[in-house]
Amino acid sequence: MAGKVYLIPTTMGDSGIESVIPKNVIEIVKPLRFFIVEDLRSARRYLRKLDRTFDIDGSIFFEINKRTKQVDLHKFFQTYKNKEIGVISEAGCPGIADPGADVVKLAHSNNIKVVPLVGPSSILMALISSGMNGQNFAFVGYIPINKTDRINRIKELENRSFREHQTQIFIETPFRNTHLFNDIINNCNPNTKLCVATDISLETEYIKTKTIENWRKTKIDIAKRPTVFLIHRY
Repeated sequence: MAGKVYLIPTTMGDSGIESVIPKNVIEIVKPLRFFIVEDLRSARRYLRKLDRTFDIDGSIFFEINKRTKQVDLHKFFQTYKNKEIGVISEAGCPGIADPGADVVKLAHSNNIKVVPLVGPSSILMALISSGMNGQNFAFVGYIPINKTDRINRIKELENRSFREHQTQIFIETPFRNTHLFNDIINNCNPNTKLCVATDISLETEYIKTKTIENWRKTKIDIAKRPTVFLIHRY
């Protein structure tokens, strides 16, 4: 039997399944019994949201995160590579800013078909709602934790944006959002555009693009809320 790897999208919070996950995705996921997931508890809970009768106990899960040993991932994949395997991220689509990319890399190296399923991506949804350049953009992942390194990275991305007319997209762990936001508005050019996209697809969704000068006059609460930041210096 030829194996497949399905990249399964998830909700990006407590939004209803029907509002962000297509019905055909649910039908594809229902018969799957082998999964590589970022978080075991949330993956099981999500599968039950997709189908209340989902056979959790009859399924096999492998958890992949920063503590996972590559040798264990290879062993799991070699054991079940002829099966249909589902990959589930913590939120949104797997493979972007999460370890799902390692699974996809393994699939390609073993000539296993990879099937991306349609679902929400906070990165793309933030970009298309920002009003910034959608023809030339870069997602650069997480910003450094150290304040000095963080500020230097922000300035570097702002300069790159100006030189290449390129939208720069980045994220941070939610509890550090406020520190990142303050460093952006305190260190970027007043005319640089900043988009803050928070709680995308949820009822509390907040997406706003302003110049740095105008952001300095604005108070927002994005602490502990999933947020995507985009900057573009014109």
